[in-house]
Amino acid sequence: MSPVMEWIPASFLLLCVITLINAKSSPIIHTNLAKVCEDTPKGAHAFKINATDKDNDALTYLLFGENALYFSVDSKTGDVTVSRRLDRETNDLLPLGVTVSDGHHYPEKNISIVLKEANDNKPTFHESNFDVAVKENTPLGTTLFQAVATDEDISTGGQVKYSIADVTPSHGSKLFDIAPTTGHVTLTGQLNYTELNTYRLSINATDGGGRCYYNETNYFSSIAYSVITVLDVPDLDPKFLGLPYIQSVEENSAVDSPVYTVTAIDQDTQINDKIIYSIEKSTADGLFKISMNDGLISVASIIDREKIGDNVILTIKATESQPNIHGVYASTMAPVHINIIDIIDNKPEFYKCEGSGELQTCDKASQFKVDIKEHSLGTVPVNMMVKDADKIKSIQLTLEGPDKDVFSVEPKSSTFDSVVQLLVKEPQKLDYEDTEQMVVEVIASDPEEISFVSTATVTITIIDINDNNPKFPKDSYLNLKVPEHSDVGTVVATITADDPDTMDQDNITYTLHPESIRAYFDVEQKTGVIYVKNKTLLDREVRAFYPATLQAKDSDGKPDTALLEFLLTDINDQPPVISKEYYQAFVKEGSQLELQVEATDADEPGTLNSQIVYAIVPSKYSGNFTIDHSTGVLTNQVELDREALDAELKGKIELNVTATDKGSPPLSSMVSVIINVEDVNDNAPAFKSSSYKFSVKEGEAGAFVGTVLAEDLDQTKDFNRISLRIIAGGYDSFAILTTLEEHICMGNITVDLGIDLDYESARQKYELQVEATDLGQKKAVVMVEVDVLDVNDERPEFFPSKLAKVKENTTVSEAIGRFTAWDKDGNHSLIYEFESLKCRCNGSLSPCEWFILEPTGDVMVNPKHTLDYELCDQALMEAHVIDEYTEKGENNSVVPGLMEINIEDINDNAPQFIFSDSVFVVVSETASKGTSVGGVKASDRDTGVNAQLEFKVSEVRFEDIKNQTSSERLLFEAVTTQQKDIYIGIIQTTEGLDVTQKGKYLVTVSATDTGGLSTNTTLEIFLVDASYKVELRFRKSHTEVENNKAGIIRALTSATKAMVEVIAIKPDTSEESRASVGAIMVAYFLYSNGTALMSNEVELMIAEPKHAIALEELGLVYIGGSSVKPQESETLKFTLIGIVAGLIIVLVVLVTSLVCTRRNYRRKLKAAKAMNSATMLGSDKHKSGPMVPGTNKYTMEGANPVLNLNIDTAMVLDLEEESSDVDKVSLDSLDYSDDLNKSENDVKPVMDPIQDEEELEDNGPPEYIEPLGAALAERSQKKGSDSQRVGISNPAFSTTDL
Repeated sequence: MSPVMEWIPASFLLLCVITLINAKSSPIIHTNLAKVCEDTPKGAHAFKINATDKDNDALTYLLFGENALYFSVDSKTGDVTVSRRLDRETNDLLPLGVTVSDGHHYPEKNISIVLKEANDNKPTFHESNFDVAVKENTPLGTTLFQAVATDEDISTGGQVKYSIADVTPSHGSKLFDIAPTTGHVTLTGQLNYTELNTYRLSINATDGGGRCYYNETNYFSSIAYSVITVLDVPDLDPKFLGLPYIQSVEENSAVDSPVYTVTAIDQDTQINDKIIYSIEKSTADGLFKISMNDGLISVASIIDREKIGDNVILTIKATESQPNIHGVYASTMAPVHINIIDIIDNKPEFYKCEGSGELQTCDKASQFKVDIKEHSLGTVPVNMMVKDADKIKSIQLTLEGPDKDVFSVEPKSSTFDSVVQLLVKEPQKLDYEDTEQMVVEVIASDPEEISFVSTATVTITIIDINDNNPKFPKDSYLNLKVPEHSDVGTVVATITADDPDTMDQDNITYTLHPESIRAYFDVEQKTGVIYVKNKTLLDREVRAFYPATLQAKDSDGKPDTALLEFLLTDINDQPPVISKEYYQAFVKEGSQLELQVEATDADEPGTLNSQIVYAIVPSKYSGNFTIDHSTGVLTNQVELDREALDAELKGKIELNVTATDKGSPPLSSMVSVIINVEDVNDNAPAFKSSSYKFSVKEGEAGAFVGTVLAEDLDQTKDFNRISLRIIAGGYDSFAILTTLEEHICMGNITVDLGIDLDYESARQKYELQVEATDLGQKKAVVMVEVDVLDVNDERPEFFPSKLAKVKENTTVSEAIGRFTAWDKDGNHSLIYEFESLKCRCNGSLSPCEWFILEPTGDVMVNPKHTLDYELCDQALMEAHVIDEYTEKGENNSVVPGLMEINIEDINDNAPQFIFSDSVFVVVSETASKGTSVGGVKASDRDTGVNAQLEFKVSEVRFEDIKNQTSSERLLFEAVTTQQKDIYIGIIQTTEGLDVTQKGKYLVTVSATDTGGLSTNTTLEIFLVDASYKVELRFRKSHTEVENNKAGIIRALTSATKAMVEVIAIKPDTSEESRASVGAIMVAYFLYSNGTALMSNEVELMIAEPKHAIALEELGLVYIGGSSVKPQESETLKFTLIGIVAGLIIVLVVLVTSLVCTRRNYRRKLKAAKAMNSATMLGSDKHKSGPMVPGTNKYTMEGANPVLNLNIDTAMVLDLEEESSDVDKVSLDSLDYSDDLNKSENDVKPVMDPIQDEEELEDNGPPEYIEPLGAALAERSQKKGSDSQRVGISNPAFSTTDL
């Protein structure tokens, strides 16, 4: 049997098996298109899925795809309702996946949902405003602008009509019109800038209305505003302001003096053209000029009123600098009247005239003198005249000066030359006793010119007359006290009377009354001195009070009197008497003294003469004591210290105490008080110096070292005798010899005769303790430092240097560190020299000049350089020390000194973000508060606390898939962590994210250090929305899937190369899974570049055998509505039935094939030749590529617009429904001859081998080389089926064989 014949039974056997397995019919989905109103409310019915099943099984309806979230379907009835708001303007055609299941088959179909217009948008103006500027002379009918608005709706809802809703001000409504359909705004009235220069238009755009789901028609409108600014144009002449122009100017005014400023303006205020001024005509040429820029008229030459007259008229022209709309320079003219003012140039003058009539002579004068008796009345003869040389005279006379109020001047004013007279206005003020002379100034002025003033000074001498009585200052003088027994001639008082008259000066006489008083007291007649006349009679104990009267008379006998009272006072004539000749007391030093001193006074008790006051006469030690002034008790006010007294006194203090009364003069007595201060041992020995320092050269035994001095301040030998000794520090190496000289104890220290001091030994310095002890065993110790001197032959050495620290960028002028060294020699002078300086920069040392070394060892910052921690963080300085006093050998250090200087960081660098090419993706459905969605890294070049950073989210924006950006609230926050020197900011969500949004978040993150320096960066966080959610169905239970979660994720990751994020594992509650236990895993498949896989893409990737087998073992059954493995059936049962049925069919087929082959031979051959003819056509009118015989359909893509539509092979090849199955099957083997357009080496099978249903769905229809094969393939599909099923191709059975 030929290979072909062997293959046919096997093929039919396989066909029988498949037919038996798929014995039940699959449901058919009839719905291809549904129309839904875009304003259909949520929950309202949208459409019904029409599906049928030949087996009348119960159907289950499901929706899938990215648009499934907009609808909900009743799984039993297929009624679809709206679950989310629809928007035609966003997408007017929504592909929707539909699955209808009868429990055995799960056919899918994509139906198209057409959204119907509902007019839900209002017109939108393209611009926020339509402001324009229009010239006032714009012609009527001119289009000013076009208001354009569009409406996203279609049909009548998208048709926009325009109108002007309002014009401000309202009277401008007649000036503008708008085209209803185009929005062109035109000018319908004449504009005038001067009347109004701004209009505001409210433009309304209204759509044509529309409705869909609801019966009510909706209309929407929008308002836009246009401010129309009217622009001025030059069409008016200039205009003078402030007319008429009249001004005056004085004659002889200086050249260039301003006279008047004329002002003209351009009446076109917005143009405001510059005005040019000029003088067109003048009645007196050359006198005036005008500034062309500002219109200032000024004097051009000297003006003489007597020559030119009183008035000048100028004609001023104002011209615009630019031509107007007619090309002419607009201008205007105005007259200016200028009056010439005559000036007064002579002032009034004073004259002194002699004689009268023609003999009168007058000379200019400014000084006048006159005499007058006091209290006179009438005219003062001054002999004064005032004259004005001007033609028109105007004289005004006034008085000034200190005495102007006493007089008046006549005349007050005059228009001609006049005699000036002074009149006494207040004669009472002409008082010689008040003033002997008065001065007034007569002022003559011209009221028309205040600067024209003349002054004449009049000196008036007043003559005195006797018009006053003598006058005592007081009417009485009481209590004139006189001490008793005063000496004769003792002045009691001097009392005089005053008389202002000049003739009575020194001519007043005094007398004392009554005459009896003159036995005791009298007065000198000319001087008024009252004195004692009898000493003996003035005895207070006999008479203490004497009254009297004092009288004064002037040269004319005019009198005045005053009352006198004399009072005798007691005198102090008894001194105090002290009760003892002297006082003596004994007191030990440190004790308290109290001694009573007593005295009495024989004067009258209760008076000051008998009151006694005690006092200590100042002396050397009187300050140590005090005495009560009233009681006389003497005490010491300081502690008594015998050592504070002179040693010669031997403790004896002698004071003088006085007792004094309070009389006048005071009388006193004095007494001696002797105080003996007894010595006690209250002082320890004391050295004269707090410490002693001596030096001695090494190797000199018995050498004198030095002397210490000690003293005991106690004054008695029992207490002040001292002994000295060395008690510590070298008593075996030194000796001390004690001597006494004038109470000073001297201790001479020498080197012990048996000791040889050695400087090179361990002891180069001795600290001796010398003790001084008195007989009372009071002690004192002094430190005596003895240096052993050496010859200077040792080299200096450095002490270890302390670590120096300095902050970067510092400008300190003080030392930041110091080298210190020492020399074993006692006498040395060390100076420091710079050796080298290296800085550690980037971990390596290199020479630098950041620091300098002073000779004192101070290390300073070099002011020529700036320290930068980020460049170098440490410096090492080497130096040498030199001993200037070295006597022999080397004078410098053997080993150089080394100082380490650490440069400390300050906060002078802002944080820097570390670049990362990471892409951050977040699944909106899984994001909740605290979900980490990204991260940033940053560092700071500073160190320590200055490098501590804190991250903060400062702004969040969202960019959708249309690249439109909007601001969001702070949906993210930054959590700061640290890894060594790198700070990491973990970006976390602060709340759940919107699952409906598509796009990416732009998150602005700031990094701020402790010093407040900050830097920002923006992260892109891609959002994976719910449309990328994939549901994986497993036949295993929920618990088993949960336990195998890790293995499932590994298998899915291996298949898709994507990160698998599982958001839920839940039991499968669908209809088809009720009979068995199953679970659904909900997951997202994410890539690091921000993309994610859709459900169909995941299906393609896991369809590869190696991944499909692994996932099947883990229990995966479906991804969405597709199965990974065909549904299991009762394999054994259907296999047995299929074998039996197959054997029978094989026999039938063999017989039928032979009969039908011959019957259809001619028909197939005819079709093949027709195909060959179609291929060979070369007319330009035909499309290139093979054609399907009997049709106008071309098989090459782009050749005909109906390509890829299903071809009914029955129509194409005249195969009617009644044609036998054998005829149809035989067409499957028809092949186009290879030699028509293929070489033998380029032979491909006519049709690809049959593929699995999944592969056909994923990869699309198979590629056919022969057009007839394509037509036959179309024939093998069922009507209304979306899946393409291809029959078995037999390459061995071809048309060539036929």
